[in-house]
Amino acid sequence: MNAARTTCPYCGVGCGVVAQRDERGVVTVRGDERHPANFGRLCVKGAALGETTGLAGRLLYPEVEGERVSWGRALDEAGGRLRAIIDQHGPQAVAFYASGQLLTEDYYAANKLMKGFIGAANIDTNSRLCMSSAVVGYKRAFGADAVPCSYEDVEQTDLLILVGANAAWAHPVLYQRIAAAKQAHPEMKIVVIDPRRTATCDIADKHLAIKPGSDAGLFVGLLALMDEQACDFDGASDAFAVAREWSLERVADFCGVTADDVARFYDDFLSAPRVMTLYTMGINQSSSGSDKCNAIINLHLASGKIGRPGCGPFSLTGQPNAMGGREVGGLANQLACHMNFEPADIARLGRFWGSERIAHTPGLMAVELFDAIGRGEVKAVWVMGTNPAVSLPDSDRVRAALAACPLVIVSEVAAQTDTGCFAHIRFPALAWGEKNGTVTNSERRISRQRPFLDAPGDARADWWIVAQMAQRLGFSEAFGWAHPHEVFCEHAALSGLENDGARAFDISGLAGLSRAEYDALEPVQWPINAANPQGAARLLTQRRGWRKEGKLQMVAVTPQLPQAQVNAQYPLLLNTGRIRDQWHTMTRTGEVPRLMQHIPQPQLDVHPDDAARYGLFPQALARVSSPLGWMVAKVNVTAAQRPGALFAPMHWNDRFARQGRVNALVAPVVDPHSGQPESKQTAVRVEAWRAAWQGEIFSREAVALSPETIWWRQAAGAFHHVLFATDGPAQTWVAQLCRAQGWQLQYAQGKGFYHLLAWREGELQLAFFGANSAPNVQREAVLAAFTQPPTTEQERHALLGGKAPGEQEEAGRTICSCFGVGENRIRAAIIEGCASAAALGEKLRCGTNCGSCVPELKALLAEAAHETRSGERVPLKLL
Repeated sequence: MNAARTTCPYCGVGCGVVAQRDERGVVTVRGDERHPANFGRLCVKGAALGETTGLAGRLLYPEVEGERVSWGRALDEAGGRLRAIIDQHGPQAVAFYASGQLLTEDYYAANKLMKGFIGAANIDTNSRLCMSSAVVGYKRAFGADAVPCSYEDVEQTDLLILVGANAAWAHPVLYQRIAAAKQAHPEMKIVVIDPRRTATCDIADKHLAIKPGSDAGLFVGLLALMDEQACDFDGASDAFAVAREWSLERVADFCGVTADDVARFYDDFLSAPRVMTLYTMGINQSSSGSDKCNAIINLHLASGKIGRPGCGPFSLTGQPNAMGGREVGGLANQLACHMNFEPADIARLGRFWGSERIAHTPGLMAVELFDAIGRGEVKAVWVMGTNPAVSLPDSDRVRAALAACPLVIVSEVAAQTDTGCFAHIRFPALAWGEKNGTVTNSERRISRQRPFLDAPGDARADWWIVAQMAQRLGFSEAFGWAHPHEVFCEHAALSGLENDGARAFDISGLAGLSRAEYDALEPVQWPINAANPQGAARLLTQRRGWRKEGKLQMVAVTPQLPQAQVNAQYPLLLNTGRIRDQWHTMTRTGEVPRLMQHIPQPQLDVHPDDAARYGLFPQALARVSSPLGWMVAKVNVTAAQRPGALFAPMHWNDRFARQGRVNALVAPVVDPHSGQPESKQTAVRVEAWRAAWQGEIFSREAVALSPETIWWRQAAGAFHHVLFATDGPAQTWVAQLCRAQGWQLQYAQGKGFYHLLAWREGELQLAFFGANSAPNVQREAVLAAFTQPPTTEQERHALLGGKAPGEQEEAGRTICSCFGVGENRIRAAIIEGCASAAALGEKLRCGTNCGSCVPELKALLAEAAHETRSGERVPLKLL
């Protein structure tokens, strides 16, 4: 089969991918050398895309109340129920909740149906959780949601600031581009501003470990040192008036760093001819996130470091098409193509769509939308390609709202998700590799997602499902598309309607594409119109925006600390975020065994001082609690954390863990301007969680664990693998289970441990390893025994001990997921003389593909050097 040039479905970097399926059905992927976002490089998640394309776990057929039905019946049922609710309670009783995983064509169709024909603006998106504060910041400053920069700017700057952005893990391909630029131009300075010392700090000249949520103080204080007289911007005098109240000493105290460190950062910014500031969730996910964004933009406006190469405020998008969703009006407080709820825009949209039902007022934003569902005001919600039962704050309350909602429709790829459990009607959607459409990345670059796999079962494109639903609701004429090309061209035409530069987003130059031209569309940055037929790399080059008379605006920002504040009962601040090898709620990455090896279960990062204070030990378990909920995670003691601050990943959910949902702890506090939740700061307490038994279960079939057992599921191909911790009699339970099946048992037990193997006709059925603390099990050896059973008594005894036969060394925790290189192999190579990350790469290949593990390689090298300098030249312990 011919290779397809498509686009990665993960983060907002928007990497080009070349994908191909061979005659055996095996999908291979590589980076697209021609795509300007990545030039052939892929991160470990992108490189593993071929391993996510199987049909195991897919939703393949429509369902009504759990029963498989035809498309006709499912659509008739959904349309009839929606129409009944609208007729009885009005359009405001209906809502859509969409996703940055949708293609632009899907998003456009959903927004058109909701705002244009149902007549309410209650369509919001999970982009509300990651990018809406950045949107507010840009719109207030420029008059448009317009990112002014390009990736090429990171290679042309003198000072690169990364704030609230662990790009090494969350945007790894862009990070590698930055690292390469630093290597090529060592004089370029990089400053990382983050309460945590993350992997991104590996290439930094300076790390400012500020107090959580204090970013705005740092930026407002810097503004006071700039020349107010040179600022011909609306709002400049007010912004400077506030800034003058923030002395160097006040900033240092507010941010929890030294005045010398603040002064050096200020000197770096003021003296650098070109400055870029890259920011993402650490800025946006705040009760004052919009103001933080404007505090950053103010600096670039006041210094003139904007609209030219190597300069500008650059918000890194979290999802592959969060920007595409913003373009089509996917947020509840905007209309299509960057239009607003203003009479002229409403009238223009009505003329174009041929509708008199255009929504006249903004709709409910994500958190308030699910609150309204919980109160019974919204009686029907259609969730498309996202998992709000996991990703929204106070997720237990979201679940209660969904459980009580009269009509929940879910369009999904996965057969089992936390949100799908509440669905009355489920629609099977196309997945990556089957979809056909466009996405827009962080630098405004529109790229094609092209299909290379056939649609499985009855799965259909999201835009098609929306159009079919519109027809059931009586709007056939406006939704008569036969191909995504037609949807895209309609969207492009709307972007240029009566525009003439009044709106930043304009791709009218693509409105006349033929089907063949659409299929062949190369990546291009908007605007794409008569003035910019080939697109535009940068905006604001003439220092004119899209507000009245083109004037730009500075916003007066009074720095605020997080609403979450510690107290005697909840003395620590919990930060949440992504880890390197997982994506969102793991419906795709969680099923890939090698992506579960780096951090295989929820992990709580704790500073050594806090670990000692609260009796926490490395690799032990901890219970973290807030007033709203609790979770259990494995302890990682690290000086990368500030004292008093914790970090836990946001990915785990009820399909992969019991009590692993971090958003069950997070309060639904939002920014008043953007509606974005304050997911980065939650007041919590922590305590050691000591279970009588910990262990691992491997089995051919899934086993049901007791309700009091805490467990974490691991991807294991065709088999099942669960880690567990419990106070119950685990050894009695597993023995009874196996005897009830009539299996032959082989077991070993002693003080504080119990191991069991269950056999049937010479085939391994189940392996159980339990102990008072987590046992050391060679997982690959155990899983191999299910397909290649041990043949000698010696091999069986080794397996009973959780080991491979002979002296085979345990690989240890996976550091390099690209090539499956474990920590112990790396430590051994260091002992044998590898003294650099490059040398380790040459010997083991680790760090030579996506580069995401290079900071960890350097950390292991530094640890080895420290142990050598300590005086006793003893071999490093292989863990």
